[in-house]
Amino acid sequence: MADSAFINSPVNKGSLYVIAAPSGAGKTTLVRVLTESLPNVIVSISHTTRAMRPNEKNGEDYYFVSRDEFKKLIEKGDFLEYANVFNQLYGTSKSMVEQTLAKGIDVILEIDWQGHQTIKHIMPECIGIFILPPSLEILRDRLVKRDQDHSDIIEQRLSDVRETVSHLPEFDYVVINDDFTRALHDLKMIIESGRLGKQRQIAKHRQLINSLLHVGDESYKI
Repeated sequence: MADSAFINSPVNKGSLYVIAAPSGAGKTTLVRVLTESLPNVIVSISHTTRAMRPNEKNGEDYYFVSRDEFKKLIEKGDFLEYANVFNQLYGTSKSMVEQTLAKGIDVILEIDWQGHQTIKHIMPECIGIFILPPSLEILRDRLVKRDQDHSDIIEQRLSDVRETVSHLPEFDYVVINDDFTRALHDLKMIIESGRLGKQRQIAKHRQLINSLLHVGDESYKI
């Protein structure tokens, strides 16, 4: 007799990945290269109230909005989650995530551990990935060299590392960004293995499976 979960498997929806890391761990670069090299996976573009950096573009890196605009979006219920990070607001578009997943496309959320907790509560099937730097010294060096923050903000980010890393057990996977090529490979393996899960494979290959199950009895289908 067929497993009821097998018979009632859902349509081929995409998977939701939440990727978090201490500031400076290289998360953004890893995710950008990942989405450029792997098909059918995109990064959800968050809204933020922080200032745009020189190398960023509105609508590509973030949707840069004022605090008043952000608060109006909260009131309208437009965010799946939002958080205050270093006195700046960040939020994830609910409609964008839901519509993209329904098309069978994987979605990555680059958010902090607080956002992961919120998403996990709303969508417990989401997959959490935590990226770690190889050492605190290298993390500090990366923050200084990227030249994006004032020294006081850098120190604030470093002091936040302990709190951030303490939430690592809440995630499903851990990737160490020591060697970039290796870390990228590990991320790809996580995404690709998720696509081989039972539910997604059944939904994707339903016709094939039904043809193999059909042994003179057309009523026996998934």
